[in-house]
Amino acid sequence: MEHPFVVKIPQIQPTRRQAAPQSDVADIREMFREINHRYMVYQPSAYYAAVKRGMDIFVSMTFILLVMSWVYPIVALLIKLTSKGPVFFIQKRTGYKGVEFDCFKFRTMYVNADSDTKQATNGDKRITPIGKILRKTHLDEIPQFFNVLLGDMTIVGPRPHMLYHTRYYSQFIPYYNLRHEAVPGITGMAQVKGFKGEITAERELRKRIQWDIYYLKNRSIWLDINIIFTTFAQVVSEAFNSILKK
Repeated sequence: MEHPFVVKIPQIQPTRRQAAPQSDVADIREMFREINHRYMVYQPSAYYAAVKRGMDIFVSMTFILLVMSWVYPIVALLIKLTSKGPVFFIQKRTGYKGVEFDCFKFRTMYVNADSDTKQATNGDKRITPIGKILRKTHLDEIPQFFNVLLGDMTIVGPRPHMLYHTRYYSQFIPYYNLRHEAVPGITGMAQVKGFKGEITAERELRKRIQWDIYYLKNRSIWLDINIIFTTFAQVVSEAFNSILKK
């Protein structure tokens, strides 16, 4: 029987210190102090785990049969016509309990040697013409429904990071590895709060981890459903706005 993961933190006697300046950085630091004193890993019930897995299987199979069955041939043809290389980009990511897995995406970049260490940036010249559209509409992520069906991912959970980023960020972001106490997801709490895409500052990553931990403490079927519908609404809105701008 698997023992629950518990963060053991030594008791620290309170000391007098000057109040931190009222800024975003100060808020983030205060958040981690709060975690240091109060955080306890919430272990979801067996009922929640069973229902969540059932929902993952049903939604992923439905999506694969009704959407991927006709989207895949179109996207695959466009990828092949605009660049050389495979249709899928398969990258090692950090999953549940830190276990590595193969994460599937439609390839949006020209084949390059930096894909496993360098994150895509705004105006990245490695991105193909069709890749820009796939990324803008988030269609590049839909092959991850196969990951959900296989059990490596779930629909809602902390986004999985590439191995290089996991090793790098875990060295200086407090409690970074707590996010691996949940199965990684296609979408998550941080994403619906606006923290997605390129990581440009440490503050942004710390806020992502804050929302990942919030999800760990509050996860429920109703929260998952809310995140799914919010994500769908945001994706449709972003796609519609990008069309209007053109």
